[in-house]
Amino acid sequence: MSENSQFSFGAATGVGSMPGEDAREAVKTVTGTFEDFPFLPELPARGPGADMIGRTAGMLVELYARVEPSGWRIGDRPGRDTRRARSWLRQDLDALEEFTQDYEGPLKVQAVGPWTLAAQLELKNGEAALSDPGACRDLAASLTEGLRLHLAEVGRRGPRARIVLQLDEPSLTAVLRGRVATASGYRTHRAVDRQIVESTLREVMAAHDGGPVVVHSCAPDVPFALLRRAGAAGVSFDFSLLTERDDEAIGEAVEGGTRLLAGVVGGTDGPLSDPAGSVMGVRTLWRRLGLHPGLLARAVTLTPACGLAGASPAYARQALAHCVRAARSLADNPE
Repeated sequence: MSENSQFSFGAATGVGSMPGEDAREAVKTVTGTFEDFPFLPELPARGPGADMIGRTAGMLVELYARVEPSGWRIGDRPGRDTRRARSWLRQDLDALEEFTQDYEGPLKVQAVGPWTLAAQLELKNGEAALSDPGACRDLAASLTEGLRLHLAEVGRRGPRARIVLQLDEPSLTAVLRGRVATASGYRTHRAVDRQIVESTLREVMAAHDGGPVVVHSCAPDVPFALLRRAGAAGVSFDFSLLTERDDEAIGEAVEGGTRLLAGVVGGTDGPLSDPAGSVMGVRTLWRRLGLHPGLLARAVTLTPACGLAGASPAYARQALAHCVRAARSLADNPE
């Protein structure tokens, strides 16, 4: 097993985004619900700079971005949008510090990974950075340095916490398969070589200096094997999108010590089943793979299927609490 596989993850956590605009209230909800695996909430309802691309763009070193009608575009100097993104992140960290002062367990922070960032950030000509291999390398290097600084700041504010870095990569499969549209929308950018994708992810993960990194994607066909080779300690995914084609990769991941962060609760308002019903699919998968039931609690963390930014505040609170109850059900009755 890898060193990261020995890391103690909590039984349940959230993905990242939450509804509303009050950082303190969001952190209070998250830390009150997940006593053994809280996360730093993201509040995109506040506007540009609080969205996941803008928030991560604000972390970049010696690269800056601004909002255009078409999205975020790389610019020459830090402007209002960069300052706003950094200001909101400071507010969020202030709130996190207040509620995790003496916390000693795993604590998750999220940022957009290099390939989704390259697919979503525009160059000055309006095309995605993905269109230019040199721009992709520069972006990954800037992100790596920005993440080092961010993780150091989180560590100063919560010196007893064990930080987990989550890289959000919803565009990763599209990048690998050549499905990211060009600015005109008539063509797609060519697929990026898998070895380049893997090595870039490995370089960015090194920003955490040996600490555990989780990669999250709520898109279908998550490349589990590639993420494991790149060094991911865990993979976060929408459980409902799994097919039996994923069985072999998931079985190898579990046996190799990779943590599965299984999204079993809907990310938008809807009826919630009983906790045991929410994890029925996880138990079925385990039986299908022939894995020992006793491994379940040590290998699986339960989460919502994706971020909760599109949910009502009441549902978001219920969904997070439901993850905790479902994790308890899984631990109490793994079979």
